[in-house]
Amino acid sequence: MSWTRATASDAASRAARRRQQRLATLAACVLALLLVGAATFSRTWHALEFKTFDVLTALTAPQRTALPVVILAIDEPTFQELQQAWPFPRSVHAALLRRLHAGGAAAVGFDVVFAEPTTEPEDASLAQAIAETGPVVLAATREKIDSSQAALWLDVMPLQRFLDAGADAGDAGVEPDDDFVVRRAPVARESFALRLAQRAAEAQGKTPVLRHFDWIGYRGPRGTFDTRSYYQALEPGLLPPGFFKNKIVLVGRSARTATELSRSQADLFNSPFGTAGGERLFPGVELQATLVDNYLTGGGLRSVPEGWTLVLVALLVPLLMWGNRRLHPAGAAAMAGLVVVAIVAASWWLFARFQLWWPPLLPASAAGAIYGAAALAGYAFVRRRARQTRAMFAQYVPPSVVSRLIAQPELMRLGGEAREVTLMFTDLANFTTLSEQLSAEQTVELLTAYFNAMTPIVHATGGTVDKFIGDAVMAFWGAPLADAQHAEHALQAAVAMQEAMQPLVADLRARGLPAVHMRIGLHTGRAVVGNVGSEQRFSYTAIGDAVNLAARLEGANKAFDTRILLSDATAAQLPATVALRALDDVVVKGRTEPVRVFTPCQDADLRNASLAALEAFHARDWDGAAAHLARVLARAPGDPAALRLQDRLAAARAMPAGAVWSPAVALDKL
Repeated sequence: MSWTRATASDAASRAARRRQQRLATLAACVLALLLVGAATFSRTWHALEFKTFDVLTALTAPQRTALPVVILAIDEPTFQELQQAWPFPRSVHAALLRRLHAGGAAAVGFDVVFAEPTTEPEDASLAQAIAETGPVVLAATREKIDSSQAALWLDVMPLQRFLDAGADAGDAGVEPDDDFVVRRAPVARESFALRLAQRAAEAQGKTPVLRHFDWIGYRGPRGTFDTRSYYQALEPGLLPPGFFKNKIVLVGRSARTATELSRSQADLFNSPFGTAGGERLFPGVELQATLVDNYLTGGGLRSVPEGWTLVLVALLVPLLMWGNRRLHPAGAAAMAGLVVVAIVAASWWLFARFQLWWPPLLPASAAGAIYGAAALAGYAFVRRRARQTRAMFAQYVPPSVVSRLIAQPELMRLGGEAREVTLMFTDLANFTTLSEQLSAEQTVELLTAYFNAMTPIVHATGGTVDKFIGDAVMAFWGAPLADAQHAEHALQAAVAMQEAMQPLVADLRARGLPAVHMRIGLHTGRAVVGNVGSEQRFSYTAIGDAVNLAARLEGANKAFDTRILLSDATAAQLPATVALRALDDVVVKGRTEPVRVFTPCQDADLRNASLAALEAFHARDWDGAAAHLARVLARAPGDPAALRLQDRLAAARAMPAGAVWSPAVALDKL
C-alpha cells in the first residue's frame, strides 16, 4: 500500500511539473507575441513590410498590360525637336489633341496642371480643342500652405474655361510612404486616374465597372507601358496609321537627365523596383497609367483583413508548443522553419494569383517568436534541472569537473591520464599563531572567508581547486579541460590571489589580530590527473612528482622572503612580456637536477642584476658575481635571496682548489 501511495505521489508530482512547464511556456509565448505586436507600431517594422511588398511586386509583375494605353512623354527628344522651353505654348497641346482625336483616341489625360492663364490666344486655342475633341481629363493637385497657426491645403484646379469647354478634372496627387516609394492607391474620391478610366469606359460605350483597391498593382518597371515621345504624335508619318485607335492616351513629363529635370521640373517618384535592383525613379505619368490599368482591369491589390492574421497566429501557438514539447529540438526548429516558409509562400501566392496583399512579416515573426519562446522555456527547465544536479555535485568537485561529467557521464569511473599541468600550492604564514587567539568558530569563519576569496579567482582563470588542506589550497590548470596557456593563467591567478589577501589582512589588523600572509608555489610538469580513490569514494585530483615539487616551492618562499615562487618549467611557458626575477638554483629532496626559481618583479634593473649575478656565479666569476650582487643590494637593501647567494659566494671563494662544488643549493637546507 505504501509503495502504491508513493508511486501515485510521484506521478502526481510529475504531472504537476508538466502543467507548470506548459503554463510557463504559454506565458512565454504570449509575452513574445506581445513584444512582436509592440514592434508592429515601429517605423522599422513598417519599412520591412514595405520592402516585402516591393520584392513581391518585382517578382510577380507581369511586365505587360492588357489595356490599350499609350504614354506620350514630354522628354529630351521632344525638347530638341520642338525647340520649345517648358511650359509649351497651349496651342501646341491643342494641336496634339486634334491629332489624337483624328487618330481615334478613346480618351486623353493630361498629367499637367493648367492652373494659370497664359495669353488669351493660347488659352482660347486649347479651350476650343477641348470642346472639339473627345473626352479630356486634366490634372488637378493640392498644395500645402504652412502658417504659424495651421497647415492649410489648397485645391489647385485647371482654368475654369477649360472645364467649361468640356474637360474633366481629377486630383493627380499620390501619397508616398515614409521611404518615398508610392505603393498605396490615391485616397481622393475624384482622382485623375479614376476620372480618366471612367471617361475612357464611357467613350467606348461601356458601363464603368471600376474595381477599387488599396495598393497599386504595378505592371512592371519603368517602360512597361507603350511610351512614345510627345513630338511623334504631332508630326504626321512618325507613327503608324491608326496607332491611337481606341487607345487611352496619357500626356506627361518623363525626364531622365539632369538637364531635363531643370527644364521640366520632372514629375518623378520612387518605385518598388528599386529594392530589387531595378530603376528606382518612376515617371508620374506612367504611375497614372498604372492606376488607370488597375481601375479598368482589376490589377490593383486589396488588403487581407487583419483578423485572418490574428486567427492564424492563435492557431500557431498550440501547434508550435506541441512541436517543442514532442519533437527533437532539430525537428521542432525544422517545423517552425517550414511554417515560416509556408507563410511566405502563401503571401506570394495570394499576391500573384488573387491580387491580395497579406504581409507575411507579422505571422512569420509570430511563428519565430512562438518557437523561440517555447524553446527558451524548455531550455530554462532543462537548465534548472541541470543546475540542481550541478549544485549537488559542485559541493564535492570543482565546477569544471562537474561540467565535464555532465557532458561525458562515462568519465564517472576510477582512473586517470597523464597531462602536462601547472600546479599551485598556497599556505598562510603565521596562521597557527593567529588561530591560537581565535575560537574554533572564528577560525572556521576566517578560513571560509579566505577560501571564498581564493576559489573564484582559480575558477575565473580556468583552474581546478583540487582540495583544501587545513589552511592550504591545492589547485591546477590544464585539466580536466585542455588549456594551452595553463602556466600563464596559473600565474595570473597567483597575482590576483595575493591582491585579494589585502582586504583580509586589513580586517585582521582592524580587529587587533596578528597579520598573516600567503605563500604560493607554482610548478609545471606532467602529472596523472583523474578520479583517484575507492569504488565507494573517489576524488578528482593530480598525483606525481610535479605535485611534490610545487608543494616544496611553496615552502621555499620562506627562504627567499617571497610571496610567489615558480619553477623554471613554469617560467619557460610564460610570454616574454611577463616580468620575472631569477632568484637561485635549488635541488629538491628526491631529485638530482637543480631547478631555477623565479618570482614576479617589475624592477627591470633588479631583474637584470639578479640574472647577471647568477650567471657569473655559475661561471665561477666570483668578482663579477660580487659586483652584480652589490647592484642587487643597492636596488633592494637586505634582499634575502641576494644575501644568501652572497654567503654562498664567500664560501665558494674559500674552497680549496679542486674541491667539489655545485652552484645549486639543496632545498632542504634553505
